[in-house]
Order: sequence, then structure tokens, then C-alpha cells
Amino acid sequence: MKKNTEFAKSLELDYPILSDLDKSVAKAFGVLKAMGLYAARNTVYIGADGKILYVDRDVSPGTAGKDLVARLQELGIPRRSE
Repeated sequence: MKKNTEFAKSLELDYPILSDLDKSVAKAFGVLKAMGLYAARNTVYIGADGKILYVDRDVSPGTAGKDLVARLQELGIPRRSE
């Protein structure tokens, strides 16, 4: 978990990132694949109130950043001021 914290700080993220070593979150979201060996790529957008706003089950690593920005705009999440 310390590596996640360091990674988030290095990118100046203002939100937490998750490392799911025991796969409990992947199990809860029903995204385990290949007999439970790995999780499918998904992005879960969670509002400040803790409610799930959207689950993207069609994540492409090549366009994930651009797709994330577009989805945040669609959800009405304001850009962070620099």
C-alpha cells in the first residue's frame, strides 16, 4: 500500500488508488476472470458521497486516460483547478 501512496503523490492525485492484493474488491464487483486468477480491467467512478456513479467495463489501456477525462466530463465532475 505504501507504493500506491507514493505513486499517487508522484502524480499529484487528489484521490485514492486501490491495490487489491487479496482480490476481495474484485470478487465484490464480480470482475474476476480466468478461474479467479486476475481481474478484468474496469474503472469505477465513485462520487464524493461514496455512491457509484458509473462502472466502465470496456477499458482500453491505450485510451484509458482520454476516456477517463471524457467520462468525468459526462458525469459533470468539474476539472480540478491548477
